[in-house]
Amino acid sequence: MNFSEVFKQSNQLCKVSPDGKYLATCVQYRLVVRDVSTLQILQLYTCLDQISHMDWSSDSLFILCAMYKRGLVQVWSLEQPDWHCKIDEGSIGLVSSRWSPDGRHILNTTEFHLRVTVWSLCTKAVSYIKYPKACQKGIDFSRDGCYMALAERRDCKDYVSVFVCDDWHLLRHFETETQDLAGLEWSPNGCVLAVWDSCLEYKVLLYSLDGRLLSTYSAYEWSLGVKSVTWSPSSQFLAIGSYDEKVRILNHITWKKIAQFEHIATINNTKAVVYKEVEKRPAVGSDDLSLHNLTIGTTLFNTQSKYEICPPPVQVPVVKPDPDRANPKIGVSTLAFSSDSRYLATKNDNMASVVWVWDMQKMSLLAVLEQTSAVRCFQWDPRRPRLALCTGNTKLYLWSPAGCVSVQVPTEGGFQVQSLNWHCSGDTLILLGKDQLCLCYMDTDQEDK
Repeated sequence: MNFSEVFKQSNQLCKVSPDGKYLATCVQYRLVVRDVSTLQILQLYTCLDQISHMDWSSDSLFILCAMYKRGLVQVWSLEQPDWHCKIDEGSIGLVSSRWSPDGRHILNTTEFHLRVTVWSLCTKAVSYIKYPKACQKGIDFSRDGCYMALAERRDCKDYVSVFVCDDWHLLRHFETETQDLAGLEWSPNGCVLAVWDSCLEYKVLLYSLDGRLLSTYSAYEWSLGVKSVTWSPSSQFLAIGSYDEKVRILNHITWKKIAQFEHIATINNTKAVVYKEVEKRPAVGSDDLSLHNLTIGTTLFNTQSKYEICPPPVQVPVVKPDPDRANPKIGVSTLAFSSDSRYLATKNDNMASVVWVWDMQKMSLLAVLEQTSAVRCFQWDPRRPRLALCTGNTKLYLWSPAGCVSVQVPTEGGFQVQSLNWHCSGDTLILLGKDQLCLCYMDTDQEDK
């Protein structure tokens, strides 16, 4: 495992191009494009204000930079650095900007969600979509890029409109059986649209492409409900994380619950491996670095850490949420399937320092990773069953079915990893600090042996 030097970045705006060749980072009002393999600067663009949001087009030829405070979007071309495009939403404002799947249209959501404006880079044509709903996830494109589902709110009712992305004509428009729609997401195969209600009512609805209601799922009533929803890459499972600290798995044939995963404070499961991070400060002059302690020290006084396997029963640290505050820190907020749909990683908010890994073949708990600090971010390798996580300290943590490692990031001045992203090849990790980034290169040949 090797690490690059440290580079500047702002607002965690750092993205690898979809083709995996380029790394774009924002530093205040500048956009820097580097070659991923050499990290040489290829292009440097200057925007009109500090960049709030940045995104690549699907073909890796254009980059969108949004400046929400100014209601501006600037688009830059990698092939023709002199070409550029400026979209000014004016007094109506801007709260969100994104590419369409073809990489030739930009969708801007105006302030107060008054409308979505579709701008064409090719013809300069403008289309307007009215009544977009202000919610957690109100727009989603099907994986093949053919359809867009949009949540709408009109006459105090929720609706979903399905548009064809080629010419933005309306394919279907239907009312949903929700009190207050919170989000929607296409299944990876594009056959089913999952729609879920706000946390005040536990309801998940499954619609076909033509707007037929296939199934409704509700686990309980009169209590805070759905907190997170995600599809498995195979489209076979829909995982629903709830405020009652459980994950429910629905199957794609009957849309009934086939499994329920509970995040309990005392783990008695003898088949699950519990890894506990243990920190120790090395004594000066000590060479006692055991084989299991896979850390790289940068200074004499770095706190090293390693994982120890704990025999059951294991008590998981639980933080009791404040019932008087809004958005209580309780329930399953993060769900992530591995690329082969074999594993599911989850995080329960009142057990913030713990990541749970479930085996989807056996429908059972496989591993628990208990960190010394709250987990900030975790993400699966896009090519193999390997989970990377960070906790806002100077370490990177990796889990695979073979075991767990804790790795010190060897940079000057204590680089604290706030979030991370995998390169599409699975060979490189982009580690993001508060205002810096560095790349971690995996020794994949050794890993695969």
